[in-house]
Order: sequence, then C-alpha cells, then structure tokens
Amino acid sequence: MLPLPRSFYDRPAEEVAPELLGKFLVHIVNGERRVGKIVETEAYLGPRDLAAHSARGKTTRNAAMFGPPGHAYVYFVYGMHWCMNVVTGPGEHPSAVLIRAIEPMKNIEGKTNGPALVCRAMGIDGRQNGQDLLSSDLFIAHANEGEPFVTVKKSRVGVEYSGRWAKKLLRFYVKGNTNISKK
Repeated sequence: MLPLPRSFYDRPAEEVAPELLGKFLVHIVNGERRVGKIVETEAYLGPRDLAAHSARGKTTRNAAMFGPPGHAYVYFVYGMHWCMNVVTGPGEHPSAVLIRAIEPMKNIEGKTNGPALVCRAMGIDGRQNGQDLLSSDLFIAHANEGEPFVTVKKSRVGVEYSGRWAKKLLRFYVKGNTNISKK
C-alpha cells in the first residue's frame, strides 16, 4: 500500500471528503499495521465555515489546519477524546476533512463508528497532530478494487452552533455500511 499523493489533498475539502470514502486509513503502531476502510467523513471549508476550527483564526490547537495539505490535524475534545482530520487545500487554505467512521480491515479491535472511536481503535492521538500523511507509518491509501457503493450526503453532526452552516450537506458516508456513526 502506498500513500495517496499530495495532489489528492490539495483541493477543496468538499471535493476530498467524498473521495476519501473507500480508501484505507493505515497506522503502524508498535510494528503492527492497523487498517480501516474510511466509510464516513465530514468537510470543514475554512474560515468562512462557522463550524470549522479555523473560523476563529489560527491558534496553537488548530495550527496544523493552516499548514500544507496532506497532513493530519488531530485535536482533543471534551477533555477525553482524540479526533483526526485530513488537512486539505487548495494551498495552505485552512480546511480539513474529519474521519468520522471506518470499517475495520486489519488489526483493529473495538467500535469504529465515530471520530473518537476511530482514533482509539487506530492508536491515533496528539502525537500524530501535524504528521505528514505521506509518511510510512500514518497514511491513506487506495483500496483494491472493491464493490461499488453509493455515497450519501447529509448535514454534519454536532455543529448546531454554526447557524446555517449546520444544515450544509457536508457529511458523506457509504450507504448501508453498518459502521457509520449516524444515519
């Protein structure tokens, strides 16, 4: 498995998010390769998107979002959970795609139907914040030719505070997959 090229990420988040579906998230932890198929994502479009962490400007917490595309933005939420985003472009536009759910493929235990559960099962935490997704131990790869699937578009989850942005159809998931976080 080879990492996706940087050019894959150097596009608007709303283009990258649905195209991540069906790809493999790979993290090597203590020599063990953990692999999950991405089945649910959410796009965050940058400063104008009031649900995006970059809407209030650059901070220590969200600095990875302001860097080049193809890096991980991993943040701590509710004082107990890690969540992983993929930084997108174009260029250093502070946008990202949240990995909401994966289907376990190899060496994954526990539930994976939510962003915090994905990180727990994959062994992803703050140490991966800012990591290049073209590295050898954390990356996203093309899946082998699999069965075709239908992509569903829905509003994002848990961003009611963002007003009209909460209703935008920026959450994408594989129709019928039992690992998605919310229908």
